[in-house]
Amino acid sequence: MEINYKDIGKRIQEKRLELGITQEKLAETIDLTDGHLSGIENGKTKFSFPTIVNIANALNTSLDVLTCCSLVQGVNILQNEFSALLSDCTTEETVLIIDTVKSMKKSLKQKIVAGEG
Repeated sequence: MEINYKDIGKRIQEKRLELGITQEKLAETIDLTDGHLSGIENGKTKFSFPTIVNIANALNTSLDVLTCCSLVQGVNILQNEFSALLSDCTTEETVLIIDTVKSMKKSLKQKIVAGEG
C-alpha cells in the first residue's frame, strides 16, 4: 500500500488554513523550516512518523483526520459503515441523521475555532 503524501499534505494545509495558522507559525511550532513544511503540504517531501504526530498535535487534530483518506481501504471501511448504518432507515430517518451530522460538524468547527476543541 502506498502512502499518498500529496493528499495528506493537502489535508494538513486545509486544517492549518481552517485554524487561521500561517505556514511560518506552524513550521516554527513544530521546529521545521518553512520550506520543509511547504514541501510536506505540497506532497513533494516525505515526512517521518514523529513529524506527522507533531503536525497533528499542533493542529489539534488526530492522525486519522490527516491520513485516513489517503488510505483507500480506510475510506471504503468508513463508507461501508455509514451505508450500513443508513441501510434500514426510512427517508425521514436518513434526512434527520444527515441533518444531525451536519449540525455536529458545524458545532465542532466552531469549538475548534474558539479553541475549545
